Amino acid sequence: MITAIVLIKTSVDRIPEIAERIAALDSVSEVFSVTGTYDLIAMVRVRQHEDLAEIIPGRISKIPGVEGTDTHVAFRTYSQHDLEAAFAIGLES
Repeated sequence: MITAIVLIKTSVDRIPEIAERIAALDSVSEVFSVTGTYDLIAMVRVRQHEDLAEIIPGRISKIPGVEGTDTHVAFRTYSQHDLEAAFAIGLES
């Protein structure tokens, strides 16, 4: 499995709509709204490198309101921590 971390610049007034459209794509496991230079981060998981071309420039970049992407392909995973639990820290009631 190949993991790509896709940093996405969007039209700021359309972030929720764009995030939902990206999250609905096959191969996208999570989409995070973030602070900083980029507006969204998408985690893309595919079986082959060729599949990245289909999903990132072929689908994500063509969503109206997506202004640009910066993709980082993971070489190796060093941790198997549950990402959902890590991002939920401090959200307990």
